[in-house]
Amino acid sequence: MLRGTAAGLEFVFAGSPFDEACAEMERRLAERPDFYRGSQATAIFNGEPPEDSALARFLETVSGFGIVVRGLYGGEAVAPVAERHALAYLGEPPRPTVANIERKRAARAFKTVELTEKARSLEADFAGARADIANRRARGEASVPKPVFGPPSPPPAVPAAVPALPAPGTLYHRGTLRGGQVLQQLGSLVVVGDVNPGAELVATGDIVVFGALRGTAHAGAQGDPAARVFALELAPTQLRIATLIASDDGARRRREPEVAFVEDGRITLAPFAQIGGNIS
Repeated sequence: MLRGTAAGLEFVFAGSPFDEACAEMERRLAERPDFYRGSQATAIFNGEPPEDSALARFLETVSGFGIVVRGLYGGEAVAPVAERHALAYLGEPPRPTVANIERKRAARAFKTVELTEKARSLEADFAGARADIANRRARGEASVPKPVFGPPSPPPAVPAAVPALPAPGTLYHRGTLRGGQVLQQLGSLVVVGDVNPGAELVATGDIVVFGALRGTAHAGAQGDPAARVFALELAPTQLRIATLIASDDGARRRREPEVAFVEDGRITLAPFAQIGGNIS
């Protein structure tokens, strides 16, 4: 299992033979060979550590994708393994989720990373955002720069009559969106049809797709973490809510209505029949 946290990537080995898990992770990394370049990672073992030769092949594989493994989590048996490979032994896993991998897979939480201010623009420049994050991490900087506030400016003169600004509304689009097409809306966005790979949806509110969502979608584009993404088939190439970004883990899922929302600082996917209208 590969997941993203605020501290970096985590390779979690639990419930499957080490060689099989390594092969699966290599296939997933090969689908997006530059997505994690420049990232740091840890490896978590739930049980006995692998043989030295198997671990060496794993470290060499992830290094080929630009990922640096800085240490190992696990029981006491992992400590001498980490020392032999010049890695830090980090102790017991920091979260209890290692023993509940199958339950977490059922929740299908997506990998998340923080974006820069540039990547929050309505232009939805996903490739630029990923490259910017990797460059900042390589320089040892935070993924999201702190804003610099200048001195307060004097209040503008108020005219006798100020026209009211239009409130955010809902854009309704009927028809299939093909690769290269983009819909942007100051408010919520409803699409009756499929959204194919290469198409983009950007909204400051919610996004609802009465069809298959296979392109990219950015809800809460002005920083609203309460925004949600609904679809009859939710299989996006890339998904963003507010300042969080997620990519599909490639696992096959049943075709059913699903909703994506922010929970505990990450984007989570759940069946709509299970969540219903209970998301605040």
